[in-house]
Amino acid sequence: QVQLAESGGGLVQAGGSLSLSCAASGRTFSSYGMGWFRQAPGKEREFVAAVSTGGWTRYYADSVKGRFTISRDNAKNTVILQMNSLKPEDTAVYYCAASVRVLTSIKSDYTYWGQGTQVTVSS
Repeated sequence: QVQLAESGGGLVQAGGSLSLSCAASGRTFSSYGMGWFRQAPGKEREFVAAVSTGGWTRYYADSVKGRFTISRDNAKNTVILQMNSLKPEDTAVYYCAASVRVLTSIKSDYTYWGQGTQVTVSS
């Protein structure tokens, strides 16, 4: 079992940057593919980025490609989402999630979820 806790959200102006962190419990963190999702008010939770178990392969939603970077440190049981050139449409609650699959963008493949952290981008 994995427990996840996100941090780093906040309010930022358009064009700014934020770094989200996800701390995971458990000794088997490196065996889980990790992802970030987001949910804006009135919308479905959507895929943002994913990183493979070893950290070598990354996958991004088209809407964030070139602006966001996902990384993981298996020694520290953490996953980072670096967000640059933020836009008002990036405003959402951001969730960290863990999957038994090596790498996936499919929401239903993720078993464990954090509580989420709010990101608000002002125009």
